[in-house]
Amino acid sequence: MTFPTDIASILDRIDRIHPVAYGQTRNYVDGDVTYLSPYLSRGVISTRQVAASVLAKGYSPEQIQRFLQELAWREYFQRVWQNLGDDMFDDIRVNRTSLNSSSLPAAIANACTGIEAIDKGIENLYSSGYMHNHLRMYTASLACNIARSYWKLPSQWMYYHLLDGDLASNTCSWQWVAGSFSSKKYYCNQENINKYCHTDQRNTLLDHDYSAIPHLECPEILQATERPALTTALPDTAAPSIDPSLPLFIYHPYHLDPNWRSAEAANRILLLEPSHFKEHPVSNKVIDFIIALAGNIEGLQVFCGEFSDIPAAYQVPGVYTREHPAYQHIPGIKDARDWMFPEVTRFYPSFFGFWKKATPHLKKLAVTSSQTVTV
Repeated sequence: MTFPTDIASILDRIDRIHPVAYGQTRNYVDGDVTYLSPYLSRGVISTRQVAASVLAKGYSPEQIQRFLQELAWREYFQRVWQNLGDDMFDDIRVNRTSLNSSSLPAAIANACTGIEAIDKGIENLYSSGYMHNHLRMYTASLACNIARSYWKLPSQWMYYHLLDGDLASNTCSWQWVAGSFSSKKYYCNQENINKYCHTDQRNTLLDHDYSAIPHLECPEILQATERPALTTALPDTAAPSIDPSLPLFIYHPYHLDPNWRSAEAANRILLLEPSHFKEHPVSNKVIDFIIALAGNIEGLQVFCGEFSDIPAAYQVPGVYTREHPAYQHIPGIKDARDWMFPEVTRFYPSFFGFWKKATPHLKKLAVTSSQTVTV
């Protein structure tokens, strides 16, 4: 799977969504998934835009509930981060796992676990920047619940490579698997992997009945660990040219919407701050993808530096950006995101608590589906 960065291709993917087939097949590695996650994570398109576009084709919310729920999971995790702040990056609930390591099993890092589907998924992650969601869960379960590695570094390793890296979704999903943001840990076995990955393996470290999986000792192949070097090499960029008579519009790696305030005259800057990537590193492949997506924004300048290094940043008539927990430090006005459920803002300890509050607003979303944002 490849991920084009031009707007026409992205809109075409939205148009080709088959939401009923998605709900029926999404757990299979060859299922009818949308491959829109990189564009949603990077803020090129919004969850509301995608939901409204599909509903505008005449589906009822009840017909495509599974599809809408998967969009809502992404929104739910963002609300978790908004409410918890950086406490999200520690155990959200008490983690009672007996741990062997705070590192990453070397067999996972080197794609040599012996489980064909997982190893192939990791190799594909390295080459393409993408991994099917079910494979992400299998990998996390293997790392956290079989090897008993603490979830934090393994989650950072996966985020580092993902084109669709969403800090909230990735962090909360790893904690959900590990049992520090759920009532129980997520386990998989070889039978389940064979079913959804179309493999026919036997006698692997996971070839056991589900009842036995939680009681397995850490297998020898997962005992060696390593701490992968996760660093971001940002390109050298010149200081941006600023017209002090115009406002400053700040884009960032999670806000690359070419339609945002597009009719207004402004200084437009994609800000790639070294301090952010020191804390949350990503690969060169991810940086290249972000910059390529930014090419859809007319008049945009790319600047690798801190906000305070932008010339005249505090002298322009105004500074504008779009809200995001990682960029609260940007001064000025922060426009709201295009939420599916702008009314549901508080923290819920489970997704289904969030969904229960969101469900009454689905009718409003369906009624306004004709107002889909276009780019």
